[in-house]
Amino acid sequence: MFDTDHTLNYKKAIIASIEASKIIMDFYDKGFKSNIKSDGSPVTEADLAASKIISEILLDTDIPILGEETEHQSFTVRKNWILNWCVDPLDGTKEYIKRNGEFAVNIALIEKNQPIFGVIAWPAEKKVLFGGKTIGVYITEFDNLNNKDTWVKLSAKDSVNNPLVMTISHSVHSGASKEYIDELKNDFPNIDFIKKGSALKFFDLAQGIADIYPRFAPTMEWDIAAGQAILEALGGTICDLETGNSLRYNKENLLNPYFIARTNPLVKHIE
Repeated sequence: MFDTDHTLNYKKAIIASIEASKIIMDFYDKGFKSNIKSDGSPVTEADLAASKIISEILLDTDIPILGEETEHQSFTVRKNWILNWCVDPLDGTKEYIKRNGEFAVNIALIEKNQPIFGVIAWPAEKKVLFGGKTIGVYITEFDNLNNKDTWVKLSAKDSVNNPLVMTISHSVHSGASKEYIDELKNDFPNIDFIKKGSALKFFDLAQGIADIYPRFAPTMEWDIAAGQAILEALGGTICDLETGNSLRYNKENLLNPYFIARTNPLVKHIE
C-alpha cells in the first residue's frame, strides 16, 4: 500500500477506522444508549464498541494507544514513548446523538510528540481521508480501499478561495472567535462559513473547499492529531494561537491550546 517503515501500521489504522465506522453505523441504524461521563461529555454504546475494535486491530502493532475511551497511562510512563496511537473512536458524539451524520473516527500515529500519519473516517458517507508527509494524502470510499487505482490523491490548491472560506462548529461564535473573525476581515472583507461538526472539517480543508479553521474552545489531542498530520502533509499548519508553534501531542495535559488551522495557500498568502 505504501513504501515506508510504517506501511503495515498505516494499513491497520485505516482498516481499524473503517471497521469502527461499520460498528458505529450499526448502532446508528438500530438505536443506542448514551450516558454522561464524569467530565460532562456524552458517551454512547457506539463509542465504546468502536474503541474496542480499534484497540483489537492496533494491538499487534506493539504501539501504545492513547485514546478518548481507553485507560490512560500515567505521564511518567507516556513521556518515554517514541511512538503512540492517538485515537478518537467516535469524534462528534453530540452530532451522532443528534443524528446529523457529522461524526468521524480519528486515528493518528504520533512520533516524538508530532503526528506523522492521520486517518479520518466518515461513517455516514463511507469515505476515508488519510495521509502523512511521507506518503501524501488520499481520499477514497470504504469499499475501494483495496483498489488503489480508485484513490484520489489530494494536493494543495494554488490560491485562497474567493471569498475566503472558514469552517467552524455549529455552536454560536462570540467573544474571542468573533474578535478574530472581525480582525481577519481587515484582510479578507468577505468570508463564507461552513458549519460542520467533528474532524470532518478537515475533509473541507484537505480538499481546498475551506481555507481556515480557528478554534477558541476546548479540544483534546485525539480530536485534532489526525487532521494535523493530513493538513501538514498538504503544506498547511495548525498552530498554537499564543506561541505560533505547531501543536504537540502526548503532553502531560492532553488538552489542546486554542489554535488556528490554515491551508497551504493561506499560509503562503500570509507570508
